[in-house]
Amino acid sequence: MKIDTCYCRNAHCQFYGQVGQQARLVFRDWHDGAPRLRCTDCDHLVGARTGTAYAGIRTAESIYQSGARHLAEGTSIRATGRLLSLDKDTVCHWLPQLGTHCNGVMSYFFRNLHVSECQLDELWTFIFKKEDQLTPLDKLLGIYGDAWVGIAFSPVCKLVPAWVVGKRTLANARKLVFRLKSATDGYIPFFTSDELPHYAAALLEAYEICYTPPRHGTRGRNPLPRKAPPPDLCYAVVVKERENGRVVNVTTRIVYGNEQPVIAALKASPVSTTLNTYGVERNNLTIRQHSRRMGRKVNAFSKERDYLEHQLTLAFAYYHFVRPHWGLRHQLPEPIPTKGPRASPKKWKPVTPAMAAGLTDHVWSMDELLSFRVPSQQH
Repeated sequence: MKIDTCYCRNAHCQFYGQVGQQARLVFRDWHDGAPRLRCTDCDHLVGARTGTAYAGIRTAESIYQSGARHLAEGTSIRATGRLLSLDKDTVCHWLPQLGTHCNGVMSYFFRNLHVSECQLDELWTFIFKKEDQLTPLDKLLGIYGDAWVGIAFSPVCKLVPAWVVGKRTLANARKLVFRLKSATDGYIPFFTSDELPHYAAALLEAYEICYTPPRHGTRGRNPLPRKAPPPDLCYAVVVKERENGRVVNVTTRIVYGNEQPVIAALKASPVSTTLNTYGVERNNLTIRQHSRRMGRKVNAFSKERDYLEHQLTLAFAYYHFVRPHWGLRHQLPEPIPTKGPRASPKKWKPVTPAMAAGLTDHVWSMDELLSFRVPSQQH
């Protein structure tokens, strides 16, 4: 675990938030198997695990890393406990801490992202019970039933800058679009989605412009301001017709914008030349593989909504920073020889979605993800 990013957490200290040699931290002693530092200015003690996912964990770091990787790869809590010879309650205790830490890491990096294309979609799952199994009392108490994971996906860099867990409602569609807008640099992406009508209303509310129509005549009150989509907002819908569960026909229609900007956006796209949602649909499969709770016929479904969100946050952080994406790899100029008489040379450079988006310059290890400290400006 790196300690060069530790800083004094006393807000009244003149070295608060300083890292490296400017931190004025010296070694004090060991606490719970990790070094503890002392600020030479205010004598404030700082644990090396403070601000990381290791804080408060009594298990060995190597076992904790393995457990986090198992959970991020889609292993259930009970299976993770069996693999590591731990009680399931111990692994269950890890998940909220892992989810909270990974949420802070992605909130720090997912700022001012430049997203040129964005595909919107949703995945079905259920929490505690399926919708048709809920009793009237369950519905009154807010026991969840069917749930949907709304996804905003960038097919160019394979990034998921925003997602929402909830019902398939306009409020959650609005929350998804506003989360996406807050993570981007102000550029309006070219949007595509399925025929869910909530996206059109959410996009209009997030990117709307207000104008006042001219007054006709001299009598009566002035016209009220009206909402209109901006001229650079392009949004197209992919409509799929199914028979017996199979797609038999696919049509498209433009909701916002006109044909010329859409054609220009498709010509400028490095990943597709037709209107489709293939990227987010393929990413849905990746999400189901990395989340045991999203499986269709498993007994590892979530019993509480918070735990589903924590597991998805861990899986997304692992997907963005740690796991290289095969579709983003770069071919090396010259093959690199590897050890062994029959070993083949290395021809490809692994690339993660965070690297493709310019957020990092290398593939992170699991320890690097768990030990990353968000700078003091984010606290």
